[in-house]
Amino acid sequence: MMNRNRREFLADVGKGMLLASVGSTLAYDLGLTSAFAIDGKDTLTFGDREPLVALMQETPADKLLPILVEKLKNGTELRELVAAGALANARTFGGQDYDGYHAFMALVPAFHMSSELPKDKQALPVLKVLHRNTNRMQAVGGRKQEVLHTIEAAELPKDSNGRELLQEATRKKDVTAAERTFAALAKGPIGEAYNHLQFSVQDEVDVHRVVLAWRSWSILELTGKEMASTMLRQSVRHCASEGGGDKQLRDLLPKLLDQHKLLGKEPGKQKAEDAWVEKLAQTIYGGGRSHAAEAVAAALAEGMSPNDIGEAMSLAANRLVLCDPGRRKDQAQAGKPEGSVHGASVGVHASDSANAWRNIARVSDTRNIYASLIVGAYHTAGQNSGQNKEPQLALEQLEKIERRTPPRC
Repeated sequence: MMNRNRREFLADVGKGMLLASVGSTLAYDLGLTSAFAIDGKDTLTFGDREPLVALMQETPADKLLPILVEKLKNGTELRELVAAGALANARTFGGQDYDGYHAFMALVPAFHMSSELPKDKQALPVLKVLHRNTNRMQAVGGRKQEVLHTIEAAELPKDSNGRELLQEATRKKDVTAAERTFAALAKGPIGEAYNHLQFSVQDEVDVHRVVLAWRSWSILELTGKEMASTMLRQSVRHCASEGGGDKQLRDLLPKLLDQHKLLGKEPGKQKAEDAWVEKLAQTIYGGGRSHAAEAVAAALAEGMSPNDIGEAMSLAANRLVLCDPGRRKDQAQAGKPEGSVHGASVGVHASDSANAWRNIARVSDTRNIYASLIVGAYHTAGQNSGQNKEPQLALEQLEKIERRTPPRC
């Protein structure tokens, strides 16, 4: 990451005037977009990727896709488009715009989806998300409304606990203090800084909080670890914007870690039978949140494999989807018909959250393996009110199904 100083900015004023006259597309080809002036604040820039990042922010969405398709034809890799889109999103929204961070969180799944498609169609899911990404950036003003700028790392008190300072700042909703504290932590190993961040993520059960924390890490496979500080700032800012509101969870987590003597204990490797996984899944699905968290903590203390415990959590979340009766007639609206299970349903959100908690546990230190799974179980549980007793279609839905013979290939 490079920072622009005042002298560099003034030297580029002439280029900025030219940019205004030729437009962003030609400016990209001329290599001028990195000179775009914003509002006098220190601007984040991204080295060789800067022209492509700026293109994402500055181009009207309905004109973007033909340009990107041409870039792909000329040898730009699809992963580079995703990386540039992620950097543009982070610089514009900083994890604090609802539609903005939803577009960001869709980038990595779209990229992985592309690998499952025939070669001539692989770009389609990525291009769809990049259009959505740029459309939202344009809607809020593009580069004129950038949120992320360079930031000075805090001087942390000697012998201080960095994660406690970060957690305190996010709980107080002090975005600046949280960012400066994290910037100081990020001077060390980025994996360690990510572990510190988890204490703030675990303060509240909210699908956006945990999924953004995971996607901000998983995108590093495309942007590179050198962009870690910028990507993870989104999660820091999001936590600080929301604060830490679940007092029951904040009290319960340390209690369970201590009660089951999990701190300092290596994760177990005991593989679970299918029946055991199903039983734990039913406990998480059907029990209250505290009961589910307790069950997972006990299983971890017994030495059960964290992966098998995570599988039970995912099965419980999946059951929330399958047992959802769907929208009632009075809830139907355009694109969300009666009987449908929309993406904002408790089951879909639970599945997204369970996936994020499991993956964070996979890349975290021992303490956060335990904490992520306990909080993940707490998050998934307690949401089955009003659901069908078993995964099944309602009788009126079955009656609407038409049987057809598929065409022969």
